[in-house]
Amino acid sequence: MTFRPQRPRGSTGLAILVLAAACTDGSAYDVVLRGGQVVDGTGAPARQADVAIRDGRIAAVGDLSGAVAEQNLDATGLYVAPGFIDSHSHAGPGLATEALSHGEPLLAQGITTVLINPDGGGAVDLAEQRLELEAHGLGVNAAQLTAHGSVRRQVLGMDDRAPSAAELDEMRRLVREGMEAGAWGMSSGTFYAPGAYSENAELVELARVAAEYGGIYTSHIRDESNYTIGLDAAVEEVIEVGRDAGLTAVVTHVKALGPPVWGASAGVVERIEAARAQGVSIYADQYPYLASATGLSAALLPRWSQAGGGEAFEERLADPATRSRIRDAMVENLARRGGADRIQFRRFREDPSIEGRLLSEVAAERGADPVDTALELIRQGGPSIVSFNMSEDDLLRFMTQEWTMTSSDGGLPSFGVGVPHPRSYGAFARKIGKYVFADRVLSLEAAVRSMTGLPAEVLGMADRGRIEEGMVADLVVFSDYFRDTATFTEPHQLAAGVVHLFVNGQAAILNSGFTGTRAGEVLAKGG
Repeated sequence: MTFRPQRPRGSTGLAILVLAAACTDGSAYDVVLRGGQVVDGTGAPARQADVAIRDGRIAAVGDLSGAVAEQNLDATGLYVAPGFIDSHSHAGPGLATEALSHGEPLLAQGITTVLINPDGGGAVDLAEQRLELEAHGLGVNAAQLTAHGSVRRQVLGMDDRAPSAAELDEMRRLVREGMEAGAWGMSSGTFYAPGAYSENAELVELARVAAEYGGIYTSHIRDESNYTIGLDAAVEEVIEVGRDAGLTAVVTHVKALGPPVWGASAGVVERIEAARAQGVSIYADQYPYLASATGLSAALLPRWSQAGGGEAFEERLADPATRSRIRDAMVENLARRGGADRIQFRRFREDPSIEGRLLSEVAAERGADPVDTALELIRQGGPSIVSFNMSEDDLLRFMTQEWTMTSSDGGLPSFGVGVPHPRSYGAFARKIGKYVFADRVLSLEAAVRSMTGLPAEVLGMADRGRIEEGMVADLVVFSDYFRDTATFTEPHQLAAGVVHLFVNGQAAILNSGFTGTRAGEVLAKGG
C-alpha cells in the first residue's frame, strides 16, 4: 500500500478538528505552541491546533486563543508532533559520558526517547547502568532492555553449547533482575557470538521471564541473508518466541541483506502478516538506509571460529586446515554482502587511516586479496564497517507496513571521530525529509505514527507517543525543511529542520538552537 502525504491545511473552516475546548478562563500555561499543524501520533489526519504545556505535561490541545502562557511560540506553518522514540539505539554508552550526555545528534532529529541495550548487548546490571546514565544528566529519555547476549556471556562465556539446568536458572535470575530494575523487555542478537550459540528454546525460556513483567522481546535475528538458517527461518524464530513466551516480539532493523536474498521482503511480510492474523503480537523496526553497519568480524567470520573467544580463534588460525576453512567461509560471506567494494570502514583505532575507505581500496593499496586483508585487520582488533547490501524495493516494502516502527540503530558518536554510519545523525529526519516530503512514499501521519504512537504502544509507554491532554510533553516542532545532512563520507552533520523540541516539558531546542537543558530521564517500566 502506498501512502500519500497530507500537506498542511488552512486554519479556517470545518476542516479544523478541535481536541479541547477554547481556553477562555485565562488559565496560565508554561508554554503554548500556537497555530501549528498537529500530527498527533495516532495516524489521524493533521489538523491545526494549539498545544499547551504545564508542569511537564500536555495540558490542553485545541483553540487556545484566549489562553495565557509564560511563553508563546508561533508554530504557524510548522508541524507539531510527539517527540520521536528510537526503538533501537546504541546511544547508551555515549549518553553515560559527560561529553555526550547532551545527545545533540539525537535531539536534532527530534528524538526524545531511546531504547538502549539492543542486539543482546549492553549492561547486565541495569541498576548500575542507570546510575551511570544519570550521573551527568541526560538530554533525552533512555529506556533500558536486558541483554540476552551479555547475560549469556556472564554465565557461559563464549562457549558454543546449551546451558545446564543450573546455568539456565542463573540466566533467568539475571533477566529477572534486569526486569525488576525497570527494563522494558529483553533483546537478543542471535546473529552475533555468543547469542548465536543459543537454541531458540533458551530464548523462549528467558523471554517468559520478561513476559511476567509485561516486557517485549526484540531480536537481531539469526540470519538476515542466507548465512545459516536463512531469512525466513530466522524471522520464524522471533515469531516462535512471541507465540510461546506470550509477549510482543520485534524483528529489529528488518532487512533482506545481500544480493542472494533481494526480493525476499515479500515472503517476510507474508510470514509476519500470517502470524499476526493468528494472534501473535509481532512487529518490526527499520532504519531508512540501504546500508547496514556492524563489525568486520561479525560480517565475515563464521560463528564456530569465534567460539571460546580470541585466544581460541588464534589457535584455530594457527592450524593450516582450520585457517583454510575460516578463509573459505569468509569468501562466501563477503560475496553475500556484495563484495569488497561494498564494505566501508567506519572506525578502527589501530589504524585510523583506513576509516571512510573501502575494503577493496585498502586491499589494492596493500597488494593483497580482500579476504586476506580483512583477516589481518580482524587479527589486529577488528574495525567496524558500513555494508552497502540492501535493495530499495525491499526497503520500501518493509517501510510501508503498518507494523514497522522507525529506528536508527545508531550510536552517539563524538564529532569528528571515525566515519560512522550517517543513521546516527539522520535516520528520523531522513525518513520524513526523503520518504515523506520528497519521494511521497508515506504520508506524514503514517511516518510520525511509526516514530511515536506505534513504538509507545509496542513498549507499553502509556503516557508518551501521542499529543493529547495528560501526556508527557515530549514534543517536536519541525518545518518542511526537515531532512538529514549526514552522508556516508561526511557523516558528522546534524539533521536540519527542528525548530523547537521539548523533553519532559522543557525546551531542549528553541528557535533552532540548543538550550543546553538536560531534561531526560531513565524511564523504568511500570514507573
